[in-house]
Amino acid sequence: MALFSYSELSRIPSNEAFDSSLNSTIIKNATSVSVHQNDKFDIFLSHSYSDKDIIPQLKKQLESLGYSVYVDWITDRFLSREQVNKATAEVLQKRMKQSKCLLFATSENSTNSKWMPWELGYFDGIKSKMVGILPLKKDNNGFNEDFRGQEYLGLYFYIDKAKISGGIKEALFVNENSKKYVRFDSWLMGNQPTQRN
Repeated sequence: MALFSYSELSRIPSNEAFDSSLNSTIIKNATSVSVHQNDKFDIFLSHSYSDKDIIPQLKKQLESLGYSVYVDWITDRFLSREQVNKATAEVLQKRMKQSKCLLFATSENSTNSKWMPWELGYFDGIKSKMVGILPLKKDNNGFNEDFRGQEYLGLYFYIDKAKISGGIKEALFVNENSKKYVRFDSWLMGNQPTQRN
């Protein structure tokens, strides 16, 4: 099994043509925004905006595995990340309710995020068994669990990937530890990690 690494993600071409200046000019003083009520996502990707150079590639990789992924500044380009206000919080709450799970993309940058702990706490309150930690490693030389630097992250399962079908196709796994895990698809349907031999 392998964690997601910056170097691997940086090699994935991104098709997200995003102008970061757009975020700072649109809806700075909005009091309400429109969110499509029928939107559904498999994954709400909670992340640090400081990782913006690899988040589109992570989104693309997760989508290539067959999942719909919500990333606030890509999906809802009208949101202002500089404005921590009620309108922004309401949009994120609606999007979390529309998502089956939250993946908390922990990195060296995530400890400085103001939004990530709030998103984790909110999602845990509405769908407590559907939170997973997705470690983003600067260096992926072997497997370890040192991503649990923030103690409360150890309360949640962690997400990694492995080759399946004779080593050709990759799949996501939800892990309690190296011997207790479940396929991501199965977890989205409500199954929990089980002990493997």
